[in-house]
Amino acid sequence: MRQHQRDGGPVGGNLPEELDAFVGRSAELAGLARALDTARLVTVTGAGGVGKSRLAARAAALHAPRDGVRRVELAPVRDPRFVDHAVAEALGLTDHTARPPRETLLADLAGRQLLLVLDGFEHLVEACAGLVGELLRAVPGLRVLAAGRRPLGLPGERVFPLAPLGEDEAVRLLAERAALHGVPVPDDEDVRALCRRLDGIPLAVELAAGRLRALSPGQLLERLEDRFRLLTGGSSDGLARHRTLRLAIGWSHELCTPRERLLWARLSVFAGRFDLEAVEYVCAGHGLDADDVLDVLTELLAQSVVAREETPAGVRYRMLDTVRAYGADWLEATGDAARLRRRHRDWYLGLAIWCELDWFSPRQDEVAERVEAELPNLRCALEHCLNEPEEAHLGQYLAGSLWFCWAGCGRLAEGRHWLEQVVRLDSGHDRSRLKALWVLGYVAILQGDTVPALAALRECREEAERCGDPAAVAYAEHRTGCLALVTDDMPRAERLLRSALERYEEIGELNSNVLMARVELAMARAFQGDLPGAVRMCEEVRRVCEDHGERWTRTYALFVLAYAAWADGDPAGARALLGDCLTGAYAFHDLLGSVLAVELLALVTAVEGDAAEAAVLQGAAGRMWPSVGLPLFGSAYFNAPHQLCEATARERLGGERYEECVREGARLAREAAVSRALGRPLGAMPAPREPVRYATAGPQTHEPAASRARKGGETAG
Repeated sequence: MRQHQRDGGPVGGNLPEELDAFVGRSAELAGLARALDTARLVTVTGAGGVGKSRLAARAAALHAPRDGVRRVELAPVRDPRFVDHAVAEALGLTDHTARPPRETLLADLAGRQLLLVLDGFEHLVEACAGLVGELLRAVPGLRVLAAGRRPLGLPGERVFPLAPLGEDEAVRLLAERAALHGVPVPDDEDVRALCRRLDGIPLAVELAAGRLRALSPGQLLERLEDRFRLLTGGSSDGLARHRTLRLAIGWSHELCTPRERLLWARLSVFAGRFDLEAVEYVCAGHGLDADDVLDVLTELLAQSVVAREETPAGVRYRMLDTVRAYGADWLEATGDAARLRRRHRDWYLGLAIWCELDWFSPRQDEVAERVEAELPNLRCALEHCLNEPEEAHLGQYLAGSLWFCWAGCGRLAEGRHWLEQVVRLDSGHDRSRLKALWVLGYVAILQGDTVPALAALRECREEAERCGDPAAVAYAEHRTGCLALVTDDMPRAERLLRSALERYEEIGELNSNVLMARVELAMARAFQGDLPGAVRMCEEVRRVCEDHGERWTRTYALFVLAYAAWADGDPAGARALLGDCLTGAYAFHDLLGSVLAVELLALVTAVEGDAAEAAVLQGAAGRMWPSVGLPLFGSAYFNAPHQLCEATARERLGGERYEECVREGARLAREAAVSRALGRPLGAMPAPREPVRYATAGPQTHEPAASRARKGGETAG
């Protein structure tokens, strides 16, 4: 079960697990600590494999400021435009608006005392330097610790060069790593000579340790000496350390079997972490049987070419960037790179489609966790599609299939980036582009960007009618009805939503989007005074959600039911419903659902007699709205409860006390605000409920509204 902590504790951002394996470096650690005490920007530099990331992580963990540490892993980021997104993600920021992520960063960091660790930035120096420079100028409490092969080149930067391990430390590291394979290593001259030849570079030492299962230290040294003499023409000059690492990696590569070398090269197509299923699909064939992949991967793990990690999404693997780059060169040399990239794209397109289908199921939280873990590879697949004109339609379908990630998991800004790129492409495949268009319209609505939303949905509707795509017509009409709802045109919203639901029924579509259309129709009816009708619709949506294990749309049905309970004079019932609603919305990073629940909880709190707490909650909601969009959509209907709450609280508290309480709420971070609204600390997301049956007027029973055979996932459009 996942537990999202985007506003996490004092140390976050997934500090490397290698901390437990930290060897030596006590003097360097002390020196880095002194540098952090005297400079706001410190950059640890050194050759690949020298241990920059480990040292930076250890220093950060031991010297965290008041608001903690956030680590940004930049090695998987290939597009400089995603640097800001990567930092926002590491900070746990969710922003639904169309504003640039840098604005979100500046707003969130204001007044905070935080240490930001940027790891592996050397291929993104210009973008990172621009961001870091602006953040340091605007946020006095921010410090930055960077780790890369070169400095950022900013004024005031303290450069901390990291040398390789001393001989004693290198011997200790070799012995510890070899012990993991059950091989004892004596402290003798062969071992010391081996460590000297490897220049004390930790990665090179670890690669050598992986070979001690088959060779003695003396045999390793002899082979290594032969390798270096061959590549340097027998020169007696000392090798530069970057050449030492390169040669050590190449030597380790040569000692691999042909199948191990083949898998090493093919694994280089992955960005960030990957799992066994992906490896088996992408890398098997053409000289490597699928049944042998696990055995070969196990050997690469034993040789420290690949690392294994336990993550919330399960066991995953990764390659250090230096090792991956070496494999990528070999893959290009084989002439097989294009085919492997296509297989990589195919796997992640298939994964996105599977996740889209499974979003409407009891595995919804697992899907959210999985897609978050796979984002680096999904981005890589999208980039591949954008760079290959004949595959534009696959990029359109992939970006559209991830609608649940963009809208349901708090990644609207990133989704907008990809969707705008893919819809500009002339793919020649109407269905793929239409799907991307209605998803773009939906994302723009949620960002409060009504003009681009209407343009995308109008184009989608017209093109869908032209080419005869009834599903795309239904989705375009639905989202246009949603746009009418948030812009206060309730009669038009009701008309469009009813028509869209009829179209969904005609084509047999049932999924989270269809259920959301029913909730939106219920909202329109509630705002027009038909509370009993709204309750009936949302109780039915709630039942279907619980039958299918759907929890995201369910939160919005609970919001409407809570609104009706409040209007019917049942504040206790409204509070219970809103607590359930807010817990679910927060777990899915859904800011809109979260802030709507907090706003209504403020009114319920005022009705129950605690005007001061109601004002605090209004202040907390006010801080959240800038990351959502126009407060309460600028809608008179959505704003009415807020105005009533404010008037009630002001009357009871007086203007000065009311404003003081609002300011108190505005100081609460999102996690603290949600915890305050719920009246309890945030815990793990509650387990999926068993289907709940509600009493009806007759003896009839409820059948499940759809099966997987009746389009149980969001595949249309």
